[in-house]
Amino acid sequence: MTAIQILHNPRCSKSRQTLALLEEKGVEPEIIKYLDTPPSAAELKTILAKLGISARDLLRKGEDDYKKLNLKDPDLSEAALIDAMVNHPKLIERPIVINNDKARLGRPPESVLDIV
Repeated sequence: MTAIQILHNPRCSKSRQTLALLEEKGVEPEIIKYLDTPPSAAELKTILAKLGISARDLLRKGEDDYKKLNLKDPDLSEAALIDAMVNHPKLIERPIVINNDKARLGRPPESVLDIV
């Protein structure tokens, strides 16, 4: 069985709630502190495909870097948005739970239960 992974930020309440929910269900995921070890562009593309969303949909629009980097610009390509998230991982919405070929955002935390 492939280990379930969570892209986790321990300072984020939703991330902590999602991890606690998984553990309550007997799931011991591999915890990836993505701020310490950000995903590569290729990994992020794979995660986006598993989530079924675009890079723009994964951006945290309230972050200072979002404004500083002018990521609101509708002409920015998917690759440019992915590069921004790789270089500024705080921009990645969290938490993300990955199980084989499926992934879910833990917003709300219960949304991850259908893939575990």
